[in-house]
Amino acid sequence: MINAAELIDNDFLRQFELKVDDRLAKIEYSLQERKIFLTKLIIPEDINSQKFEEDFLKLVFENIQERNISVVPTSPKIARFIRRHREYKCMLPVGVRI
Repeated sequence: MINAAELIDNDFLRQFELKVDDRLAKIEYSLQERKIFLTKLIIPEDINSQKFEEDFLKLVFENIQERNISVVPTSPKIARFIRRHREYKCMLPVGVRI
């Protein structure tokens, strides 16, 4: 299981980072006003599993939810995650449907 303390919001590179051994999983983003556009999910191939991806995305969404920011997924994988996890659908800005 992934620990929330391991998640890093690298605002200089505009990405959420999670180190796994010596590899780095990341979600690139763009922050505009009170919206965060999640643009790209990058997980190293040797740790790329559905369970890891789900846990990583849940950590990122919980972090964003604490900041009270709307989420605009521009990555198909992230949009698919929101479709599967309806509890995060309330984080979408008004007018955005998935």
